[in-house]
Amino acid sequence: MENTEPRQNEPAAADGEGAPPGSPAPDSESRTGGAGGNRDAEGEAEATGRTRRRTRVRRTALAVLLVLILPLLTAAAALRVNYMGDPADGTHTRNRDAMWLGHAWVDGRKDDADLAAFARRIENTGIRDLYVHTGPLEHDGTLPESRYPKARWLIDAVHRELPGVRVQAFLGDVLVTEGPDGMHLDRADTRAAVVDSARQVLDAGYDGVHLDLEPLRSGDRNYLSLLDDLRAVTRAQDARLSVAAHQIDPLPALHSVFGVFTENPKWWSQEFFGQVARRVDQIAVMTYDTAQPLEGTYGGYVAQQTSLALEVTPPTTHLLIGLPFYYESNFDHWGHAETVEAAVRGARLGLSRTDADRELFGVAPYIDFAATETNWDEYREGWVNP
Repeated sequence: MENTEPRQNEPAAADGEGAPPGSPAPDSESRTGGAGGNRDAEGEAEATGRTRRRTRVRRTALAVLLVLILPLLTAAAALRVNYMGDPADGTHTRNRDAMWLGHAWVDGRKDDADLAAFARRIENTGIRDLYVHTGPLEHDGTLPESRYPKARWLIDAVHRELPGVRVQAFLGDVLVTEGPDGMHLDRADTRAAVVDSARQVLDAGYDGVHLDLEPLRSGDRNYLSLLDDLRAVTRAQDARLSVAAHQIDPLPALHSVFGVFTENPKWWSQEFFGQVARRVDQIAVMTYDTAQPLEGTYGGYVAQQTSLALEVTPPTTHLLIGLPFYYESNFDHWGHAETVEAAVRGARLGLSRTDADRELFGVAPYIDFAATETNWDEYREGWVNP
């Protein structure tokens, strides 16, 4: 082993003595390159720390992005797969379709010529129920008669020109869940007023009551109570009770998850949908404004909604799947994706896979005044005469 101690009888060199010319003095600064070298080392360490922090931030952001995007991509792929395959034979109109109509039919803007043209339009289709906008209801549940001065004309004319077609009063309102103004379903007097409004339109000659209250939270017991009271009235007059229904959770408890972030989740639980379906004669799912970006995923979504609804709708309740008879493009409704063709094919696929022989089943176009020739053609070619 090499002896590193100073030799005996040779004094150790004093600081700086005996060092080779040009060598740094053996002090603390020399070991880090002097004062300037110390600052360089600190700068390198700080730069290294910043790089590591940026790397951690990027990795965290990527992980969060993957957590958010992967389930969406997986769900989109599943919906696209759900749109594959061929509908079963016989999955077409059962002559039990419905259609939403605008307020112009009862406020005086439409006349006999308009009705004659509409009669020609739906000739040889399966449309047998018309949900004619007759409200809106007041927030207290009442309905001024001045809102539907031509109702009697329309009802008589439809019965004359379109035998077998029913005219239902489409009554709706915004619930207070949407903002500070709206209907309070938790108030008994408001619910009683809605029931009185139903009696009022039935006395005016309507064949039924179609209720559309939005946004309605899943599990609302006051709504179920209202439906029980309404059905007692419609049954007593041999009339129909129908509702426009929210979409069903495409993933289990999705409405609960979204309820953490928003006061008005888009979906109902499948259980609540079934509770509503058991209390009415007809239930029409509003299967549009889905935010689906592609025609294939939208069609798969409609197929899924159709299956989910069929699973909990009793065979004695008439189930209808909504069709988007309008065009607009925004985050909720991409016009290039939400086509009537995709909706009809999706409804047929869901029907094929879940209950192909369901008799009380149909589709429901929304809405007459925004419909295009393409909408009508796709409805006829895909559902009436596939």
